[in-house]
Amino acid sequence: MDERKLTAILKQEGEIVTEHLDHWAAVAGDRVFVYYGEDDEALTFAEFARRADAVAGNLARLGIRKGDRISVFCKNAFVSTLMMFGIWKAGAVYCPINFAYTGRLLTYQLNDTSPKLVVTDAACLPTLNEVIDDVGSKPPIVLYAPPPGAHDHVAAPPAIRPDHAEIAWSDLTRDAKAPEVSVSFDDDASLFYTSGTTGPSKGVLQPYRYMANYTFGLRGLTSQDDVIYNDLPMYHVGGAIVNVCRAVWVGCEVAIWNRFSPEKFWDRIKARNVTSAILLDVMVPWLTKVPPSENDRRNTLNKVHLQPLPLQHREFATRFGIDFVSAGFGQTETGNSFFIMLEETKQGEGTPADLYRGFSHDEMTELAARRGLALQPGGEAVRKGLMGISTPFVEISVRDDLDEECPDDVVGHLAVRPRLPGIIFKSYLGKPEDTLKAFRNLWFHTGDAGLRGHDGMYYYVDRLGDRIRVRGENLSSFQVEDMINQHPGVRMTAAVAIPSDEGDEDQVAAFVVATSDGSVTEAEIHAFAAETMPKYMRPSHVRIVNDLPRTPTNKVEKYKLRQLILEELKASGA
Repeated sequence: MDERKLTAILKQEGEIVTEHLDHWAAVAGDRVFVYYGEDDEALTFAEFARRADAVAGNLARLGIRKGDRISVFCKNAFVSTLMMFGIWKAGAVYCPINFAYTGRLLTYQLNDTSPKLVVTDAACLPTLNEVIDDVGSKPPIVLYAPPPGAHDHVAAPPAIRPDHAEIAWSDLTRDAKAPEVSVSFDDDASLFYTSGTTGPSKGVLQPYRYMANYTFGLRGLTSQDDVIYNDLPMYHVGGAIVNVCRAVWVGCEVAIWNRFSPEKFWDRIKARNVTSAILLDVMVPWLTKVPPSENDRRNTLNKVHLQPLPLQHREFATRFGIDFVSAGFGQTETGNSFFIMLEETKQGEGTPADLYRGFSHDEMTELAARRGLALQPGGEAVRKGLMGISTPFVEISVRDDLDEECPDDVVGHLAVRPRLPGIIFKSYLGKPEDTLKAFRNLWFHTGDAGLRGHDGMYYYVDRLGDRIRVRGENLSSFQVEDMINQHPGVRMTAAVAIPSDEGDEDQVAAFVVATSDGSVTEAEIHAFAAETMPKYMRPSHVRIVNDLPRTPTNKVEKYKLRQLILEELKASGA
């Protein structure tokens, strides 16, 4: 498909997400848009749009202008969702922060973002208070004030530091008209942070068209009768863009919870008649640990996106009556560049007919073909790492060490090139050299290894460099090493990924060299990590060593450390 046809598709379907919100508020205002499960509260498109307009109008009154960056540091997923749309309607840039961040990690992101305003809640404020004096831009803080009866309401909420500027929640949410701000597909919309493998994490500047591209595959197979489930955090593109923004494009409900719960998952599905969900990594093993029941298929969930696609996808789908499983390759920088839909069961053999909602199997097949998306029987997907084919708006290549294209079935570096402007991210904030390096030879290099099979499908192989994936979070060995190196008894650290017992994830193993004038124990490093690092970042294994193996050019030979810990764990039966 040529550039003009692709552009026409995007223009016809609309590229600016806030315009879709306004459309549904006008033509289907009474339809539920957001259900917030933590407080059992449902908001219609009209009510949510009104609240987002109020936030936007008050941001403008407070001096926020187009292109200003606003950080959102909240555990409350509904507050983050409301702020996201209010920020966009003001023409500003949504900059979410991982609510597990503390200390050094939090300070770095705030200083790198340099926000004009920070929105937080009572759960995150104490952590923010600890670092706010070290934030150079000295942004005012807005503290969310939950109404009585809300799950996070507290009688005596923590206070913002008295020496720091404060804006009342009521000043941000009182009735106001949204400003008249015009945005184009290439204007900055969001700044999400990704892990940095050789340095600090990088802020990924995403334009509005990025969202139109990212949601293109799944939204085309989602109907207004669907209900999208989301428990992914709003500082991840999966939750904020793929789930919430997809619902805005389609005009359907999105049911939101703050976090995943394997014990409550199916009750939540039943409570809102959920039809579509994303399950990452260990979520599938956790759900399948429960003993099988004759009622496993008595649920409305008929479409599940699995990232990554496990080899047991068909067993999972068959057990729980999932009609369709999709897979691909999602990334903060590129969105979803690969996509495939698998028909796991025939119509009526998966979700019971009386519970089935959304497009029929025949309609799904027709829509996938019309949008250039791969759809095949689930029984044919038997090779590990299946990601499907490229989505219509990008080119895909597998490159070797000299950046030449690899033959089929030869592993190389996955690379992406947009067919239109604004399809993928614009740049790494304040890091032009990193941006140019990633885009070398006019291809964006994803940092992941994969291959193109003789069947024309693309398959994921492994991470390149020192990226680690734990419980759905991408982190880098640099981040782990940098945090542990802050311990006064540590001279240097090398962190490596080893396979986890659950799913296709990793565990972190840290090899620590003590300072010359002191000693440090494994227990002390574990305790230090518990105090200073998010839970997913903490090493599962710590070993104190005299030195680290190195190459003649002084590069740490991490493969030797990985082999060492794996052999030790195998010998001990761990």
